[in-house]
Amino acid sequence: MKLYRFLSEDDTSAFCHKVSAALSQGWVLQGDPVYAFDADRGVMRCGQAVTKDVPGTYSPDLKLGAQ
Repeated sequence: MKLYRFLSEDDTSAFCHKVSAALSQGWVLQGDPVYAFDADRGVMRCGQAVTKDVPGTYSPDLKLGAQ
C-alpha cells in the first residue's frame, strides 16, 4: 500500500529536520514544497507531501509517523 503524509511546520530549521527525518525513514518527496503566511501568528509556514510504499492493508488507525 502507498501511504501519504503532509508535513508542516514554521519556516525554521525544525521543518527541514522533520522532512529529513521522514526521508531517512524511507519516505519519498511528492511534489514541491509549499509556503504560506500564517497571518494570525505572523509567521511563514512550510509544507511538504511525502509518500511511502509499505506492506499491509490501509486502516485509518495507522500511525503514519511510525511507519
